[in-house]
Amino acid sequence: MNRFLFFILVITTFLFSCKNKNDKAIGIEHKSKNILFIAVDDLRPELNFYGAEHIKSPNLDMLANQSLIFNRAYCNIPVCGASRASILTGMRPTRKRFIDYTSRADEDVPHATSLPKFLKQNGYTTKSIGKVYHQIYDDSLAWDAVWFPKGNIRNYQIKKNIEENGNANLAVAGASAFEMAEVNDTAYFDGKIANRGIAELRKLKNKEEPFFLAIGFMKPHLPFNAPKKYWDLYDRNKIELPKSYVQPETTPKEAFNNFGELRNYGNIPMTGEIPNNLAKELIHGYYACVSYIDAQIGLVLNELERLGLEDDTIVVLWGDHGWNLGDHKLWCKHVTFETALRTPLIIKVPGKTNGQTTDDITEYIDIYPSLTELVGIKNIPETVQGKSFVPLLNGEKLSKDYAVSKFKDAVTIIKGDLFYTEWIKDDGTAYARMLFDHSIDSLELNNLAEKPEYHQKVNLLSKELRQNWGKDFLK
Repeated sequence: MNRFLFFILVITTFLFSCKNKNDKAIGIEHKSKNILFIAVDDLRPELNFYGAEHIKSPNLDMLANQSLIFNRAYCNIPVCGASRASILTGMRPTRKRFIDYTSRADEDVPHATSLPKFLKQNGYTTKSIGKVYHQIYDDSLAWDAVWFPKGNIRNYQIKKNIEENGNANLAVAGASAFEMAEVNDTAYFDGKIANRGIAELRKLKNKEEPFFLAIGFMKPHLPFNAPKKYWDLYDRNKIELPKSYVQPETTPKEAFNNFGELRNYGNIPMTGEIPNNLAKELIHGYYACVSYIDAQIGLVLNELERLGLEDDTIVVLWGDHGWNLGDHKLWCKHVTFETALRTPLIIKVPGKTNGQTTDDITEYIDIYPSLTELVGIKNIPETVQGKSFVPLLNGEKLSKDYAVSKFKDAVTIIKGDLFYTEWIKDDGTAYARMLFDHSIDSLELNNLAEKPEYHQKVNLLSKELRQNWGKDFLK
């Protein structure tokens, strides 16, 4: 070998060896961070760390104390299947894409590379446990493994419910909208999902490659079924109907619906308002399910710490959309009031977060590019439409100051304190509209869109809505 080449080889080897030793000495980790991606179905931001002190969620509170808390995170569409497909692809819903709960990423955007698939292509082990996509095997090639519990998806435990409804998987069979049973946590699906998540963490601990472990919990989605001990955490006599329990005449009729998702259950009247006592029982059941989920998430987080993975793992927790608990005399999602669009979102980044909060507006399509930036993967797919919120972790402001959400014909732009919605036709022309200013009307009870003094602001927001809903929105 040429002496000069031999000398270069020796020096290069020596320098590389010194660099490795020095990196280890100062604690530099070359392996990318793991990601624990926790989804919670129908979870609204009525949580202790968002100021709802009546909610018993000690494990979520502890996670929030170690995270960046997003006060103004918004889903891009308030329905399970479509929201999850949008989040995991980083793509906006359009008139014809990501429409309802049946939406699938691999059918609506087969050309897109989802977040789990992109991470898998970049050396991650990817696993889906529980309800991550709405359709269990959606985007199946993105995962090294997919697991979902077997059995009745409504997961009733009381014999009467099971027998009368023939183990039906659908609420339309007449099952109850809630259940309080004297059972262990693992009697319901989410207890099983937590146990499986723990088992997967143990398997992943010693793998050389980083992991993306997505765990999707099913409550507090209807029916509100939870072990009795979680119902016992709340006093029914102290539960009140929301302050916005009204439907003002100034609000367009298009803004309301008959909340058919709830009406399907056998103990819910098919028409009219929900009786006050039943409404409070539903709220009680929702709270019980939140506390039940909190306990399951706590088990997973405790195992993450016990395994020594805590310092090497980014934890993201999100609800797929908001939920109405009698707000505007509505139940469920499927509307564009803030109660359906605003969502809980927290992210724990080891060494960077410790309970900070941000009021910057964030959209769910921003999660994809943010996570890839945090783990050092560049050149994300061109289909991703979100913008990284990583600057917030560095104490900076975001350049994007809006969010756009839609459901069916309704499209909403959220900017500052203003929430502006238009109901549009296929050609993009509006046939109804509403505007709320949260600085003076946080409950969204006074529609300003038709007031003469707001016409100039409405015209400006209408223009901004079209500029920001995506270039392919009407296609």
